[in-house]
Amino acid sequence: MWKILMCLLVAFVADSGVFSLKEGECEVCISVLNRFKETLSKDEASSPPAIEKGFKKFCKDLKLKENRFCYYLGGTEDAATGILGEMSKPLSWGMPADKVCVKLQKMDKQICELRYDKQIDLKNVDLKKLKVRDLKKILNDWDEICDGCLEKADFIKRIEELKPKHMREDL
Repeated sequence: MWKILMCLLVAFVADSGVFSLKEGECEVCISVLNRFKETLSKDEASSPPAIEKGFKKFCKDLKLKENRFCYYLGGTEDAATGILGEMSKPLSWGMPADKVCVKLQKMDKQICELRYDKQIDLKNVDLKKLKVRDLKKILNDWDEICDGCLEKADFIKRIEELKPKHMREDL
């Protein structure tokens, strides 16, 4: 009898950990769903069709990773497929965003592979130790270009020139 109970306990514990989220996983999914839930009225929050319609409207203003998340779910106009129903029904039941994301991850692994880009602290970072792609990303985030930049030193010089314009001092 004890052996059966132990086997069931081991199976239950092993099964419950298979689709649990680790720290930092599904951060885009959880963030977008939590912000979206805040925009819903009480009546909309209990109706899957209203949730789907509201989600498509919510996705129109999103950019980058969040827009990609909407694309994967079918919330953008250019999405080829959609699994909005797999998101709207659990949300209408009041399921937390992290649990909805686990369900969505079972449908499409790409959903939880989306991560926000790490922000570079320009006040404390040594630009010489960054990779060229990170230097290019800094310029891109500032909507600046570096004409004629071929070497790392050129990018660093351009960033140093633009720092006063884009960095504000918090007192």
